[in-house]
Amino acid sequence: MTEIFREFTFEAAHRLPNVPEGHKCSRLHGHSFKVVVSVAGPVDPDLGWVMDFGDVKAAFTPLEDQLDHRYLNEVNGLENPTSENLARWIWDRLRPELAGLTEVVVRETCTSGCRYRGVDVA
Repeated sequence: MTEIFREFTFEAAHRLPNVPEGHKCSRLHGHSFKVVVSVAGPVDPDLGWVMDFGDVKAAFTPLEDQLDHRYLNEVNGLENPTSENLARWIWDRLRPELAGLTEVVVRETCTSGCRYRGVDVA
């Protein structure tokens, strides 16, 4: 089994409505988000790959269109757009499109992010 990944970036604003009063993340702010989508499977003996990277991009592009330069709190399902909720939101939408999806990583800063592997993955 081999695992491949493709990285994506988008810019978006959000605020976290459920944090304690006075928390800095309760204020409107933005991030340069990085998303890493990983897919695993056998290497096709003829093609020499697990999956065409273009297929990963094609699956992510509609999501990127919903997220890039948006106010995430207004995106259906992201009313509390933490990195954890964003990773799960992306996973739930990619899973039907990408056989072998193993992980979605969302980084909201250079040093902070979330790694999501789905509820059915150990």
